[in-house]
Amino acid sequence: QLQLVESGGGLVQPGGSLRLSCAASGLTLGYYGIAWFRQAPGKEREGVSCMTSNGDSTNYAESVKGRFTISRDNAKNTGYLQMSSLEPEDTAVYYCAAAMRDCTYFSSSYYWTYWGQGTQVTVSS
Repeated sequence: QLQLVESGGGLVQPGGSLRLSCAASGLTLGYYGIAWFRQAPGKEREGVSCMTSNGDSTNYAESVKGRFTISRDNAKNTGYLQMSSLEPEDTAVYYCAAAMRDCTYFSSSYYWTYWGQGTQVTVSS
């Protein structure tokens, strides 16, 4: 059964760091572009970052550039989002997504085929 499972969320103080993981099963993640989205209460789902299947291209939302880093380990069938210098505004449920596509339109939810269930990230003192 095809699944994407996020982990690594939690409560962190402002300025802290977290690394999210997205473990894939039932598909070979190396054939897929991956993306991270987030959704805060009362807000639309926002595209955060994207990486192509072979890792040669990445995109980031302006709000996270310089603070977040997307990566992947195709041998482990897993994607990652390293988040640093976290701010209260980063509080949201974070989702990973996958599709046999590049990152051209990564910020659109409709661009992505498979989704994880989400992991909560709360940035608060």
